Amino acid sequence: MATRIRRDDKGVAANGREFVQLVVDYAKQETLGPAKGLARFAAFGIAGSTVLAAGLVVLALAGLRALQEETGSTFAGNLSWLPYLITGAVATVVIGLAVWRIPKGQARRLSRQRSEGAPR
Repeated sequence: MATRIRRDDKGVAANGREFVQLVVDYAKQETLGPAKGLARFAAFGIAGSTVLAAGLVVLALAGLRALQEETGSTFAGNLSWLPYLITGAVATVVIGLAVWRIPKGQARRLSRQRSEGAPR
């Protein structure tokens, strides 16, 4: 008894269409999915940075107002510029600390792991 081998002969055109569709689906999977995740990550980062910056500006203004109003006559007359200098110096230190800490995050750890050859 001879066994027949069943063959699906769709033709070259059908196989070509399937191949093109497979490549398109794979490209969408490997580009659009990560891009959507990156967009969400960036949106939360931008929103958080904006809120943090606005809060720090309000805090700096509160500190300036406190120095001007709550210190009595300490910063009166020729020293009226000193609260502005103090507030600017504190703001500069806060900005410097933030910039200094930027490369200390997860990106640096991942970079170190990749350079050491550790698995992700």
